[in-house]
Amino acid sequence: MSTNSTPTAYRPEVHGHRGCRGLLPENTIQAFLHALALGVDVLEMDVVISADNQVVVSHEPWLNPNICLDPAGHRIEPANPPRFNLYQMPYYLIRQCDCGQLHPDFPSQQPQPAHKPLLSEVLSEVAAATNRLGRAPVRFSIEIKSTSDGDDIYHPKPARFLSLVLAELNAAQVLPQTTLLCFDARILQIAHHHQPNLATCLLLEEEQPWLPSLQALGFVPTTLGPNFRTVTAEAVQNLRTAYPGLKIVPWTVNIVADMRRLITLQVEGITTDYPDVLGPLHTM
Repeated sequence: MSTNSTPTAYRPEVHGHRGCRGLLPENTIQAFLHALALGVDVLEMDVVISADNQVVVSHEPWLNPNICLDPAGHRIEPANPPRFNLYQMPYYLIRQCDCGQLHPDFPSQQPQPAHKPLLSEVLSEVAAATNRLGRAPVRFSIEIKSTSDGDDIYHPKPARFLSLVLAELNAAQVLPQTTLLCFDARILQIAHHHQPNLATCLLLEEEQPWLPSLQALGFVPTTLGPNFRTVTAEAVQNLRTAYPGLKIVPWTVNIVADMRRLITLQVEGITTDYPDVLGPLHTM
């Protein structure tokens, strides 16, 4: 062990967004395992509910035409409302859909056949891979994709949605290493009421002000997850003054200049589609 007493550089946590969306298809087993091998501190993922009440790892509660084929293997034409509502599909049918098509926003991504996995499947595969790699356990940021407009259309009401997710996290015994993320304050409020020690993160869109949004939440979560464009030195200082100890983990940061700026502001974590880029910045 080195006896060098020189202070180490500040190092924010690396949160692999949907695994590593810039490299492999999002929210897939392949992406999570690759992010794990890259050494991320936290795996970020989204969850929705199927017609048979399975917790499915997916960003949209429908098949995204940009990355998914339908159950018959055909391309999906964009439509409004979206076709193939996952909340109306049993999981066996969802699993038949290939969602590993090349994302148009990530041309360097390596597409490959991939299904939408169950949350339980992801947690099991990650635990096994962690043991094989001999690395410390990774933590999880689980975003519950809930909106008031989507109740009983694209997902259950908040209490039921939350109970299904917590059941899976408890069964896998990973609740202590998990943070629940949501833009929907209702989810976080119910979670805090029933389990006040549960780590929670309030996500904010670019137009949502930090301090008023926290005040409206009614309690202090573990973490604030703002759009990275809203993170300024002044905003960070005001938050630190009003809420000492509240962590800041901006999303989704993919440009090196933005990563460097946020490291300078000493945010606690950075969510990125490119953990292979962010990780090495800590040593430069």
